[in-house]
Amino acid sequence: MSKLATDFIHTSDTKAFDLDHRRIINYNIGKYHVAVERGLSKLANLENSKRKAHTIKWKVMENLDKLLPEFESNFQRKGGKVIWANDIEDAQNEILQIIKKAGAKTVIKSKSMATEEIHLNEFLEKNHIEALESDLGEYIVQLLGQKPYHIVTPAMHLSKEDIAKLFNEKFGTPIDSTPEQLTMKARELLREKYTSYDIGITGGNFLIADSGSIALTENEGNARLTTTFPKIHIAIVGIEKVIPTMNDLDLFWPILSSHGTGQNLTVYNTILGGPRQGNESDGPEEMYVILLDNGRTNLLAQKEQRQALYCIRCGACLNACPVYKNIGGHTYETTYSGPIGSIITPHMAGMKEFKHLSYASSLCGKCTEVCPVKIDIHKMLLLNRRDSVQQGLSPFSENMGWKGWKTGMLKRKTMDMFGGKFKNLMLRTFFKKSWGKHRELPKVAEKSFSKQWKEKDKLVG
Repeated sequence: MSKLATDFIHTSDTKAFDLDHRRIINYNIGKYHVAVERGLSKLANLENSKRKAHTIKWKVMENLDKLLPEFESNFQRKGGKVIWANDIEDAQNEILQIIKKAGAKTVIKSKSMATEEIHLNEFLEKNHIEALESDLGEYIVQLLGQKPYHIVTPAMHLSKEDIAKLFNEKFGTPIDSTPEQLTMKARELLREKYTSYDIGITGGNFLIADSGSIALTENEGNARLTTTFPKIHIAIVGIEKVIPTMNDLDLFWPILSSHGTGQNLTVYNTILGGPRQGNESDGPEEMYVILLDNGRTNLLAQKEQRQALYCIRCGACLNACPVYKNIGGHTYETTYSGPIGSIITPHMAGMKEFKHLSYASSLCGKCTEVCPVKIDIHKMLLLNRRDSVQQGLSPFSENMGWKGWKTGMLKRKTMDMFGGKFKNLMLRTFFKKSWGKHRELPKVAEKSFSKQWKEKDKLVG
């Protein structure tokens, strides 16, 4: 078992029985469920929308080699620059070159899971460049020195009292500050940074091939400020985020917002097609889009599992997952947590290190049910398990255990060779630890049902 798997089991055991953590998560996800139920009720034919989104994303994956160059060509035509990054190191170095060339020392960022994926904040800090998160949730977890807890709501694991305490320690605000007062304090601290920082960095919710544009979705306006004031704008976007046409936003924007937050549309939806033009009054002088692979083509090569790349990062599967709701986002130790993280991370970061995530599921299917692009998530989890076994990543003891189980199950005579006492001894010896200290092992009857049936037949006869 890898160290990551061992840590995952240990942390899961702790978090699952942390009652305060569970209270906060259940409260926040409960509010999400109410909002989403209300939001989805306003869609005329949700199932048709999901099928259409699935079909569009299927066409995208089948034509990625045509759509990405189309985006690149159209974006460059308007003065933008496209950089292809194969992995984390490529992306980091390309960003550093842009920063050094500009002589920049400060970076302001809007919310982006792609920047988390390439560990950008830590990398910039090592190179003596100040990077500041401008999304409120990201700003809070940055102040705490933590990673985002959730794809959509980075500070979901914190109560308002936790945040009030943090701001009191950092900025001297009253310990009983309301959420509104805390938000105003953050706005006060961040507002002048937009106008004074050298470079703005964002992600991108969608890459629009036919117009050579990126689409950004947000609720705070920080992404607009991040892309408007700094002289240079860098967008880091996964290659799977491309959609064929501008018209497709008519479908993807509503299903993203309704599944992500329960809104009809998020407050700010922005389309950016390059640096500031001659007839425009604001915007960056230079704009770069970094197309990030970082293992995505490994997943694309898996015909049965490539549909995991359809994901639009709404976070619905995390909020529906009973495992996520009990162990929390940080336990996964990955950029993308929950069910979607469990199916993409082994392909993007290594099956050997992350195969355990595909086993951390009850296979209830709720994740598949709520997915707005109809990714068959629980099937993908099973396929990942299959792949890990076929790659010889199962431990020797597990292989022998299944071999013994198969031998016993194939013949009734073999199953009944040992009585209940011996079977219970085997369970206590080999499974007590893995079964969990909070659960009691099941007890096997002294005689199997088959034996009891035969004895009953004899008595009747």
